[in-house]
Amino acid sequence: MAPTKLKAAALKSKQQDDIFNVDPLINPVFKKGEIREYLITNPSEIILKKRSFVKNELFLVIALVIISFFIRLSKLSNPDSVVFDEVHFGGFARKYILQSFFMDVHPPLAKMLYALIGKIGGFNGGFEFKSIGDSFVEGVPYIFMRQFPALLGCGTVILCYLTLRQSGVNPIISFITSLLLIIENANVTISRYILLDSPLMFFIAASIYGWKKFENQVPFSFGWYKSLVTTGIALGLAFSSKWVGLFTIAWVGVLCIYQLWFLIGDLSVNGKKIWAHFFARGTILLGIPLIIYLISFAIHFNILSKEGDGGAFMSSAFRAGLEGNKIPTDITSEVGLGSVITLRHIDTQGGYLHSHDHFYPTGSKQQQITLYPHLDSNNKWLIEPYNGTIYNDTFVPLINGMKIRLKHINSGRRLHSHDEKPPVSERDWQKECSCYGYEGFAGDANDDWIVEIVPYRTKKSNAKVFVKAIDTIFRLRHAMTGNYLFSSEVKLPEWGFGQQEVTAASQGKRLLTHWYIETNENEYLPIEQKTIVNYPKLSFWSKFIESHQKMWKINSGLTDHHHWQSNPTEWPLLLRGINYWSKDHRQIYLLGNAVTWWATSLTIATFVIYGVFTVLKWHLGQPLSTNKEVFNFNQQTFSYILGWFLHYFPFYIMSRQLFLHHYLPALYFGILALGHLFQVFTNYLAGGSRFLRQISMSIVVIFLAISTLFYVNYSPLIYGTPWVKSTCELSKPFKSWDYDCNNFLRNIGEYSNVSDEIPKASAAEEPQLEEAKQTPKAEPKLAKEEKHIESPPVDQEEAPVQVVEQLAPPEVKVETPKVEEQQKQHIEKPVLEDIPSEEKKEDVEPKVDVIM
Repeated sequence: MAPTKLKAAALKSKQQDDIFNVDPLINPVFKKGEIREYLITNPSEIILKKRSFVKNELFLVIALVIISFFIRLSKLSNPDSVVFDEVHFGGFARKYILQSFFMDVHPPLAKMLYALIGKIGGFNGGFEFKSIGDSFVEGVPYIFMRQFPALLGCGTVILCYLTLRQSGVNPIISFITSLLLIIENANVTISRYILLDSPLMFFIAASIYGWKKFENQVPFSFGWYKSLVTTGIALGLAFSSKWVGLFTIAWVGVLCIYQLWFLIGDLSVNGKKIWAHFFARGTILLGIPLIIYLISFAIHFNILSKEGDGGAFMSSAFRAGLEGNKIPTDITSEVGLGSVITLRHIDTQGGYLHSHDHFYPTGSKQQQITLYPHLDSNNKWLIEPYNGTIYNDTFVPLINGMKIRLKHINSGRRLHSHDEKPPVSERDWQKECSCYGYEGFAGDANDDWIVEIVPYRTKKSNAKVFVKAIDTIFRLRHAMTGNYLFSSEVKLPEWGFGQQEVTAASQGKRLLTHWYIETNENEYLPIEQKTIVNYPKLSFWSKFIESHQKMWKINSGLTDHHHWQSNPTEWPLLLRGINYWSKDHRQIYLLGNAVTWWATSLTIATFVIYGVFTVLKWHLGQPLSTNKEVFNFNQQTFSYILGWFLHYFPFYIMSRQLFLHHYLPALYFGILALGHLFQVFTNYLAGGSRFLRQISMSIVVIFLAISTLFYVNYSPLIYGTPWVKSTCELSKPFKSWDYDCNNFLRNIGEYSNVSDEIPKASAAEEPQLEEAKQTPKAEPKLAKEEKHIESPPVDQEEAPVQVVEQLAPPEVKVETPKVEEQQKQHIEKPVLEDIPSEEKKEDVEPKVDVIM
């Protein structure tokens, strides 16, 4: 008997080493308690051995590496011009290299990695990545920079294989499923260009793998802690690349709660160990991602040390810490009657209280009052007493409750309000603010305003009684009506040059009535009483909080319709893609592999229906299956579909622009679930029949072949290679697949006659080329430039509107017009005081990049 047993054990071991006969599963263990059976939750050490690499399995991994390298790394030099959101992320890499501050809606880690790769490749920041289709010049290591996301795309494929193996799928099915990811058209496309999606997908895949490996470890062993820390690091990297990483953290958190529920039900685990599980998981899985996130922002702020176009979105205190800033310094603190000041609005960042020699076309038709974001002499106001008397040679400080008037220095008219409707806002609780008066006019009671200091926002005690420049936050209450000087994000139309509306309001958000004095000059203040004040140096936490407030605000403002946006309801059915690039009779269009895409959606729908019926049967008294194949399928597929749900459903409650690439993390979870469906289909459903198993495996291979055919047929839309117009037209099962077949020539031979130089677009091509170029940009809604009288400020709500967040948030660019051009086109020429001419270019029209 002994030789027979040894022979059987040897045969079993040999079968286990055969990649075609690996059994990675063990039967679940139940024990009987006094009242009920309970599941033993502690993994057996046997499972670690069963899910480790077997003989010849390394060849499968090598094959995956070679195939993924070929598909993702080939033809990276094509096209040799800027594609899609390379406009933004290549531009961000440039700004990191130049250390120029910018504003974006995404965390900085992935962008900094691109900057590092560019720097290693010799990029000096000279190429601007200004527009889609701009040809790269010599010295721009764009191929090297594209290799980074391509390699991460290859890494995601390997992580897919390893994840499936750790979750109980045999090597062959894991290999086939990973091949489906390799040839998934959308994943190939996003991994070939300088975009955030590939790093994000890699870090999410690493998080999933780390978690699945952790689930197989013996609790509190070295491997258990190692896998837990690895998962935490990967979660931190994902979260620090894009806020979508929060959904992955949520997935791990929900699974922790799910597993702790079973731990509580496991009578073999005492309460002390349950608490140890809770604290170890919570500390590591939340603490490590938070630390990585904070470190990434600390590095971000340290690198972007110079004034840049993103500074327009930040407070003056923030900008004051940037090199080359134009924020006023050495300001006289003491404010009194006779002070010439500039008033700055706080919570909209709209800029300074401003007036100019132009009038409202409606209402009182008096001189306009606006907010203007740039240094200008039209921002200056003289503080007068309400009775018109200033005592010569006597400094009278401005105090809480004092009634004053504000006289516009350049026009001589006073800040005024009355019972007229505002020019734009239609709310009954808002009244018009204007500048009113004429030469020799002493003013009237509607020019009177009462200063009310806001104690809770004014930190220094002496600034809560006496108004101090920079330090005192106050409101201005109109003496006659009781309304407060107010401004929101509302912009005036063309006749107001796109500047921000200012009104007097009796309601509305209180914060929008808060102001402070930025510059102050007073000839009556004795020199010995003068105190100099500057903006305080912000701490890391202050910068961190302010930047996140702006990121959230801009991201929430991406609400305008975008030509390439789509709805979450369309994503699982792959009803529409995104145009990335169009040039030289070629096109790059983000489109998923429909075969894999639809199979994934069908898998999810089928499992949900199956799960509902299983639960109903259980409630009717039928026991749940304890077969190891079914048990593992239920457990693992549930966790992956939960991940799909958590990465998909949140988009239904977002009001911002949404695009197809937002679905890719959810799709990855769906592909993992599809792998488990293949596993149960080829093993459990085939029963013990070798013939049925071969049939089921053949069906899976046929599915792979069909998916491969789809990839090959639509590959010209991935690589931007020549395609034939007739083939293109036959490839459209839906009209919503709106890549433009008119872009392509009638036969392949015609491409040999296409000049290497950029041809002038034909009439048929021009609309498509224009749409492609506009995909990642969102221009603010401003009046036509030739009719502007004054440079409009950046609209922080609308700027991010038309983005293609890379499609997330798309990214918004507001181009900086040259001062010389403005002076030719504008009737009123704003005076930019004390700013060298070369600096005026940036200060006239800030430029803000926002990506989705």
